[in-house]
Amino acid sequence: GPHPHRGFSPVSFIFKGGVHHRDSRGNDNVVYAGGTQWMNSGMGMIHSERPPADIHEIGGRQELIQLWVNTPAKHKMDQPSYQPLTAKDTPKIITADELVQVNIIAGQLGKTKGPIHTLSDVNTFTAIFQKAGKYFFEIPASHNAFIYVLQGKVQVTGDSEVEGKYVAVFNNDGEGFELEAMEDSTVFIGTGEPLNEPVASHGPFVMNNQTELMEAFRDYQLGKMGVLIEE
Repeated sequence: GPHPHRGFSPVSFIFKGGVHHRDSRGNDNVVYAGGTQWMNSGMGMIHSERPPADIHEIGGRQELIQLWVNTPAKHKMDQPSYQPLTAKDTPKIITADELVQVNIIAGQLGKTKGPIHTLSDVNTFTAIFQKAGKYFFEIPASHNAFIYVLQGKVQVTGDSEVEGKYVAVFNNDGEGFELEAMEDSTVFIGTGEPLNEPVASHGPFVMNNQTELMEAFRDYQLGKMGVLIEE
């Protein structure tokens, strides 16, 4: 049901099914498989996410990843925003052998830029590998990076293997990493420049100190984040 957020971006990457998003700023939108919903909660917004009304018609299955992307302190009280991105509008890199498709959602990979506007230096990609497909992900040396294998198995830079439902976290050194698919695989890739700021979080709010958290709860109770009535 409807609930508030402040100080970060809850982001949904949809792999199967779809998500119906509504919020207190008047956004009402459905994004289906292959799409992304990037909401910057800013100074505060109430939203609701649920399967779309036609979930049964599109197969009845739902699979997504939701990440909470922290917002730099200087932007935590910006106006909220909502950015839906469809699979069709997501830039893609396809290898010459057509064994790998990389979808660039936010940030940049090579010369290809993602359309999502972010408030910090982050990259988010999804990659669909056929068996034996390889791709080298060039990542800034200062970034933290991780992969999550939704299904399949990949080998990382000719060394460690990562199976489905496992995460691999990288040291922030070097210029990137290569993934090679041991079998057909789907992988999420996330990287970002560390903010190096204090974090105070509780429930649906992510701020920099306890006073700001108390203010967030107060502002929500006073109605300053708007109203969203459940349908």
